[in-house]
Amino acid sequence: MAMTNAERQAKWRARRAESNPAVMHYRKPRDRRSAARRWRDAVATLSELQGAYQDWLDNLPEPLVNSATADALRTICGLDLTEIEAVDPPRGFGRD
Repeated sequence: MAMTNAERQAKWRARRAESNPAVMHYRKPRDRRSAARRWRDAVATLSELQGAYQDWLDNLPEPLVNSATADALRTICGLDLTEIEAVDPPRGFGRD
């Protein structure tokens, strides 16, 4: 005797509940930017973060001025990024 649609669906759901659902793996899209472009983007990100940390340090509450957090923020804000910003990485493979 053939199963009804409801029986077939109940059987499928029970089988599905017993087993682990299939794990879906998605590939991360490939970064197609050039190495020089990625370098410039990374340096820009560092500069933005340093500015955000400077704002955080400037607005730090008085009780935290002498804390480890303030020391870390001062260290980050004290880094000189001008040398890194001035670097222009080589294009490589004869494309100079």
